[in-house]
Formats: sequence, C-alpha cells, structure tokens
Amino acid sequence: MRILFSLSLIFLYSLCTAEYKIETLADDLNYPWSITFLPDGSSLITTRSGELRQLRENEAISAPLANVPVTYVESQGGFFDVIADPLFSENRTIYLSLAEGSKRQNSTVIYRAVLEDRELTDVKRIFKVSPEKDTPVHYGGKLLFLSDNTLLMTTGDGFEYREAAQDRQSQLGKVLRMNTDGTVPANNPFASGSDGNPYVFSYGHRNPQGLILDPVTQTIYLHEHGPQGGDELNIIQASHNYGWPVTTFGINYSSALVSPLTSAEGITPPITYWVPSIAPSGMAIYRSALFPEWQGKLLIGALVDKDVKLLTLTDGSVSQIKSLFAELNERIRDVRVDSEGALYLLTDSAKGRVLRITPAT
Repeated sequence: MRILFSLSLIFLYSLCTAEYKIETLADDLNYPWSITFLPDGSSLITTRSGELRQLRENEAISAPLANVPVTYVESQGGFFDVIADPLFSENRTIYLSLAEGSKRQNSTVIYRAVLEDRELTDVKRIFKVSPEKDTPVHYGGKLLFLSDNTLLMTTGDGFEYREAAQDRQSQLGKVLRMNTDGTVPANNPFASGSDGNPYVFSYGHRNPQGLILDPVTQTIYLHEHGPQGGDELNIIQASHNYGWPVTTFGINYSSALVSPLTSAEGITPPITYWVPSIAPSGMAIYRSALFPEWQGKLLIGALVDKDVKLLTLTDGSVSQIKSLFAELNERIRDVRVDSEGALYLLTDSAKGRVLRITPAT
C-alpha cells in the first residue's frame, strides 16, 4: 500500500467553469466498498474481502484492523458498510454491515464495536436478517442514522426470492429500522407485528445500495439496482411500498418480462429511473461551500457507466442529470462528502483506490 501526495500525481481538470484536482490517497485495495469519516479527520474503509482499514491525513493506509467480524466472501458477499455512532466522540462506537454464514445459509448482519488503536473491541452482533438465504447476491447492507439516532439498513431480495420483497413479514427486500442495540423502535410502522415484521420501515425493494439523509430537508433518498434496466431513485417514507417485483421498469436477464406494470395503486413511484442500467453505487447529497455549483444536488456513483451522476432536484423531482469524472474510466463503488466539503470516491477493482476531489485553488 502507498499514499500519494506528490504534486505530479495530482491531476487537474475542469468542471463546468471550475477547476478541480483529483488526489489518490490510497491504492491497491481489494475491492473497497465503503468509506466513513470520523471526528478526528481520519476515515474507515471496508473492503469486500473482509478488511477494515483506517486512513489518516499524510499517512499510509493502515494494515487491516484486528478483531473484525468474519465475513462470508462469495460473489457479492463480503463487508458492506461502516458507519460511526452519532455519539462516536464519547463512545468510539462503530457499526458494520456484512454477509455472514455459508453457501447454503447466509444473511446480512450488523455488528457493533468499539474502535481502539488498530483494533476493535466489544464486538457484538446486534442484528441478523431473517430469513436466511442460499444465494450470494442482493444483500443490500447500506446503513444510515436518522436524526432521532435510530439506524436504517437496506436489505436485498436475495435474487431468487423476489416475492419476499412484497411480503411484509419477511425482512428481505426492505429498509429496516432499529435502535442502536438492535431492538425495535416503538414507533415503527409495523411494530406490533400484526401487519408486518416489526423491523420493516419500507418494502418492495430489489437490491438497494444507496441510502442517505438530506440534513436540511430530512428527506431519505434510496437507490436500488433493477434487473436489466430499471435502476430506481426513491424518496423513502415509512410503511410505503416501492413496487418490486409488482412494478418495475426493467426486464429479466433472459429478456422476459418481470411484470407488465410500471405503476400501480398503492405503490410509490421512483423520482427517476435508468434504462439501460447504470448500476448505481454510493450516493451523497452536497451541502457545502467548496463546490457551490453542486449545492443541494445528489451525487451517485455508477458502476456500469464508470462515472458519477450529478442530479439536480426541483420540487421533489429530478430535473437534470450530468456526468462527472468520466475521465477516470473506473467503476465507482462509493461516493461520500467529508465535513470540509471534499468529495471522496472509491473505485471498484482488485486494485481499488481512494480518491479525493477538491477545487484546484
């Protein structure tokens, strides 16, 4: 591993009328999946292969931290997201989502742990998605804290179990909501368990891999992979049904129809969708001054298109989409904005990179 700060390795580009620079902060990472920022200015990075690493300013990225949970690494399975507790400065607690189990029985799970110097302590699994499945794909695994400090996690439909996304008693194909100890919040939509699983917050999702909260409007945005076409961007509301597989803009990989319907009564439609698929990955909303032209806009990574989509939002709808950073020609796995307004990208490969994008001056 190496960290690159030489001016000869900082590339300058033009973004509309503003110049920007792209710095490689770390490379040779085995499919980096997610990055989160800590109050001390460092960041934590997960790799799909099951590693958790720490990156500090002007230092080489750390060796894999010790005492991390063992993950099931197969196809899309591995480490997914990492997120800091809202009270991290006091308790140094982090949360990890990952695949766990075996070929015949695996699930998306959440672990809570305390971050110490180069290791995790007090590691405890606080949640396991039910039912288990026998497919190594469509895990979801994105984590998000809401303003009330409850935790959301996305789950996929397991690919072979698409009907489970409409079954409110199943935790597959859902957004789930829980307390920081893994218990059910009393005000969840189906907390009583009579009309749905107590953890279910929203349902009808295929494979959601982007989940963010706008700190200004408190809007929850989620994007998910369609089959062949039909990637969606949704605004998430409690108890809403987002359609899969009853409605979809995509088709099966065999080219057969999944459903003839793109809309139906009782189903909340996406605010935009992509045909053909862009394979959306990480997502961020920009609320900083470094790049004023991005203010209030969404940034979504695209694995297939090898760029970042910049979405302009107008009255709850997407009014414009632009492509950024296509010059990288790399699959983008995660997109995040730090507290200073710098944009971070993770590239998706066996020699993946951590990139930081800031104004050129």
